[in-house]
Amino acid sequence: MTTANPPYRLALLDLDGTLTDSAPGILSSVRYAYTTLGIETPTDETLRRFVGPPLTETFARHGVPVDRVAEAVAAYREVYAAGGMLDNSLYPGILECLTAARAAGVRLAVATSKPEVYARRITAHFGIDALVEGVYGATLDGSRGSKADVIEHALASLAASEGVAGAVGATATVGSEDEEVPGAGAGGAGRAVLDGLPPHEEIIMVGDREHDVLGAAAHGIRCLGVSWGYAVPGELEDAGALAVVESTDELARMLRGE
Repeated sequence: MTTANPPYRLALLDLDGTLTDSAPGILSSVRYAYTTLGIETPTDETLRRFVGPPLTETFARHGVPVDRVAEAVAAYREVYAAGGMLDNSLYPGILECLTAARAAGVRLAVATSKPEVYARRITAHFGIDALVEGVYGATLDGSRGSKADVIEHALASLAASEGVAGAVGATATVGSEDEEVPGAGAGGAGRAVLDGLPPHEEIIMVGDREHDVLGAAAHGIRCLGVSWGYAVPGELEDAGALAVVESTDELARMLRGE
């Protein structure tokens, strides 16, 4: 059950587990990494925990020595970049949901812990990029990796592009995968970065894992959870999600404030 909320003017959207069911390509790439390193592959249940959080964190938590994490990430990317990223599918109703939110005047942008260079390819493949102002993600070198860092980058980029790409549906070009926007460095996402953007209560994060909720909270932004992703039962609620929606229709209604 959800309750009525004020309409949101800006929604930051997670990618894996929120817009797309990306587990097949991610898990096959993770399995390849473990095999390449000669380390026992975790159970399928454990492997699902890799969908969403930064890889460096999940490899380190699940049997990969800290001094071999970079090697594991490199092996993963070898397969993932070669085509694993497109072993993926849109969740039913996602494009319709985004179209309805956009038609209601909600600005949309993707904010994902996935490397931005991959996220842009995936969103273009599925037609998501035509419905959002920008696609923001992590850097390949790890200098921007946490969800809080990605949200900071997204907010700074959207603020910098206000008036240039601020029209709903215009794709922002400010801030490439390895190019920082002025003011978007560590600790730069203060009130000044939000100048020109809606107030905090009119910005919402949408995601399927606790790191979406916590990353948004680091910037004073609330998060709507989605039930169709990869969170374990109670994960989103325990992290402090505003609500957990059960369908894309319900998500569209919440974004519109219905």
